[in-house]
Amino acid sequence: MESKRRARIFPHLWYTEEAEEAARFYAATFPDSRVDRVTSLLSDSPSGPGGSVTVVDFTLFGQRFQAMSAGPHHPFNDAISMVVLCDDQAELDRYWNALLEGGGKETACGWLIDRFGVRWQIVPSIMEELMNDHDPVRAKRVTDAMLKMIKLDIAALEKAHRG
Repeated sequence: MESKRRARIFPHLWYTEEAEEAARFYAATFPDSRVDRVTSLLSDSPSGPGGSVTVVDFTLFGQRFQAMSAGPHHPFNDAISMVVLCDDQAELDRYWNALLEGGGKETACGWLIDRFGVRWQIVPSIMEELMNDHDPVRAKRVTDAMLKMIKLDIAALEKAHRG
């Protein structure tokens, strides 16, 4: 029997107390996603007595993630974000709306902050191609249009590309 190959590098997120809730929310939002395991550290740690720290292993779009609830530490910020590539506007809208559910906040240029404080970029799959066009005039028009948007509008970005 072939053993399942484990990811050798994956994101680990530190939540004050809502790691399992966040993982279940994300797993319900994205396909090929699930909560794989929830465990408590039985030993005392700098975050508290045994049993007070929870570690959550979960999968999003087939990619391994890990999170823990271990009390206040450093809040999430814009230095790290999760990028979700979307094939069309309906998919982009669906993820945008889902991640804003329950108290998320729109920011700018396709970015949002979910109710847990995690930063997300919800981006059309075609964005890289549009912004890296060999014609710098077209690429600039796309970038200029994107910089004026909050949620990205694929039709408007393609229109800017065409001129």
